[in-house]
Parts: sequence; structure tokens; C-alpha cells
Amino acid sequence: MPDTLQIYYYLREPLGEEGARRLAEVMSQFYEELARTVTKADWEALQGVLHALAEAQRKTEEQLERLTARVDELAEAQRLLTARVDELAEAQRLLTARVDALAEAQRKTEEQLQRLAHRLEQTNRRIDETNRQLGGLAATVGYTLENEAYRYLPALLERDYGIVLEEPLRRDYLTDRKGQEIEVNILARARRDGLPVLIVGESKVQLSRNDVDRFLKRRLAEIDPAGSRKLFPVIVAHMVTSRDVPEYARSRGVALYLSYEFGR
Repeated sequence: MPDTLQIYYYLREPLGEEGARRLAEVMSQFYEELARTVTKADWEALQGVLHALAEAQRKTEEQLERLTARVDELAEAQRLLTARVDELAEAQRLLTARVDALAEAQRKTEEQLQRLAHRLEQTNRRIDETNRQLGGLAATVGYTLENEAYRYLPALLERDYGIVLEEPLRRDYLTDRKGQEIEVNILARARRDGLPVLIVGESKVQLSRNDVDRFLKRRLAEIDPAGSRKLFPVIVAHMVTSRDVPEYARSRGVALYLSYEFGR
């Protein structure tokens, strides 16, 4: 006869106390029935079945333990994933706030640029007006200098170079070597030692060595004198940029007169 108590202790852990008790009782009753009807071989076969069932139960429990461990791993992974999602959400919030701040800074910058552009436009207008006024003033000074030159140059040229004018000095146009008209500040036909010359002059408020070179290369070289008249270059100026300019001009064959010499 089977040991009911041993069966109970054996089944108590997997089935619980109540289940183990009941199953032990059933097996005890079943055994008593079998003892009356089942042979020894049948009983041994039944014990084998019970052993197989117990082994299957053990393997099921092992699988359950492994499954529980896997579930715990998945739960931990879920927790880590949730934490990562929270971090990403916080990063997104900070990024959004940063973008909003940058957008606000951009808006303020654009407003400042618009104000600066408006101020620059106003400044440019004032500069244009100032340049226009300066241009008008420079033209007035230039014309005044030329008018003074027309008055005083005849006597100075005759005194210093023996030049006698055949006509009054004037502001006029000549035809250059390309057939185009160019304006000349000081112009007149004259004679020097009996030979015909053409006085060609320019007026400058402030004269530099470069101005002398430009006058000779870009202005005087453009003129195609009529007939056999030789060009006689003249420059009149209010002031010079350095003390060597007058000597430089005269060394290049240019008659230079400064406005303070008029009337002497």
C-alpha cells in the first residue's frame, strides 16, 4: 500500500496543501481499488506513469522559472525604454524652447536690421545731399578759379613765357583724336616768339603730382591740335598737396600758376 503521507509531502509544493491532500487521498483510495483488481505489473506501470507526470511537472516548473526570468528582463528593458523615451521627450522640450528662443532672437535681429537699414538710408540721403552741395561748391570754386585765370593769365603768360594771345581765354570744346568733343577749362590761340601755339589748360582746387600726370596723359594727349600749332599746357590751382608739386609740373613742361599769384 502506498505511503499517503509521503505522497502528500511530495505533491504539496507543486499542488498546494489542499490539492496534495486530496490527490493523496484519491491515490490511496485508487490504490485500494487497484489492490483488489490490478496485478503487480499493472501497478508498476501506473507508478511509471506517475513518475513521468512528476518529471513533466518538474520540467514545466523549470520552464516557468525561465519564462519568469525572461519576463523580468523584458520588464527591465521596458523600464529602460520608458526612461529613454522620457529623456528624449525632455530633450525635445529643451530643443523646442531653444528653437523658440532663436526665433525670437531672429525676429529682434530683423527688427534691428530694419531700423539700421532705415537709418542707413537716411544717412545715404544726407551724404548724397552733402555730396551734391560739395559738388556744387567745388564747381563754384572751380569756375571762380577759371574766371580769375581768364583775367590774369594773359599778362602772366606774356611776362613768363613771351606768349601773346590772339583771342581771349575761354572754356570751350575741342575734338580729340577719336573725333569726339572734350571740354577744356582754359583754351585760346596765341603766339610764342612769333610761332603759333594753342593754350590748353585745366583748373584744380588742390593739385597733386598724379593730377599733373593725368592731365598730360589723359587730357593733353587726347587733343589733336589744328594746323601746325604746338600745344602749350597750363594748370591753375588754389593749392598743392606737397611742396614739390610746382617744380614737378614745370619739369614736365607745364606752366603752373597758383591763385595767390593772380594780381601780382
